[in-house]
Amino acid sequence: MSVTPARGILYIHSAPAALCPHIEWAVGSVLGAQDALEWTAQPASPGAYRAEISWTAPQGSGSRLASALRGWAHLRYEITEEASAGCDGSRWSHTPELGIFHATTDVTGNIMVSEDRIRFAYEQGAGDPSAVFHELSLALGEAWDEELEPFRQAAEGAPVRWLHQVG
Repeated sequence: MSVTPARGILYIHSAPAALCPHIEWAVGSVLGAQDALEWTAQPASPGAYRAEISWTAPQGSGSRLASALRGWAHLRYEITEEASAGCDGSRWSHTPELGIFHATTDVTGNIMVSEDRIRFAYEQGAGDPSAVFHELSLALGEAWDEELEPFRQAAEGAPVRWLHQVG
């Protein structure tokens, strides 16, 4: 039985030094990678570190990475898994203040908001456009984007390495 591969990127935007070896272990346990992550200082958060890797592994590895990193205090990260044969893409974002956000994405990385979620926004709004706006903002993960943007900008020009799962 062949396993359909998927590609993605893991961005560790901000982690305290003491957490870095634990993150490496968690990532290695999901992706089977033997190399250590290359950590660099995170200018947006003095004393914190950042790393990013691109990976190829079986479909669903993005959700396994998100689960492995979920709930760690002081950790900011994003995971993307590209759409692949028979499977939509996904994006997970995590901040200590907001917790985790997940969205389905299309082949170009756009967040896809389901018909049911849009109907819910309309129902919650019931004549109040600001309530509809609030629900759609939640569906798009705008609060996570706003909180992570300074960390993304601080990482511009950083190197990205590819990791491939063995086996």
